[in-house]
Amino acid sequence: MNNKHFELTNETITVDKHTLHRIKATRDIPRQNVKKGDLGGFVESYDNLNDDAWVADNACVYEDAKVFGDARVCVRAKVYGSAHVYDFARVYASTYIHGNAKVFGNARVSGYTQVYGYARIYDFVF
Repeated sequence: MNNKHFELTNETITVDKHTLHRIKATRDIPRQNVKKGDLGGFVESYDNLNDDAWVADNACVYEDAKVFGDARVCVRAKVYGSAHVYDFARVYASTYIHGNAKVFGNARVSGYTQVYGYARIYDFVF
C-alpha cells in the first residue's frame, strides 16, 4: 500500500534515458501550499520524494536522488545522481543538483547553478 502524499500519474517524460512520472498530491500539504489533486513535477520513483517535500512545475528528481523534509524543488530544476535536498531547502529555476551534493537547512539555490560532487549548501536550520 502506498502511504505517500503523492501518486505517480500516467504523464511521463524521458530525461537522460530515465522515464519520469508527473506527481499528483493525494492530500493537502499546507507548508507547500499544495492541495489534494494538485499536479507537481516529475520523479522517477516513489523513493525520490518523502515526508512533506514537494516537486513542482517541470522540475525533475531521478536516479537515487532524494527530496525530503519540507524541501521544495521547482520550475525547471533537476536533482539526480545521489544528491539530497532536505529540511526547508528550496531549489528553483534551472538549477542542477547532482553527484553526492547536499542542499539543506534553509538554503536557497536558483538561477543557472550547478551544485555537484560532495558540495554542501546550507543555511541555519530553525
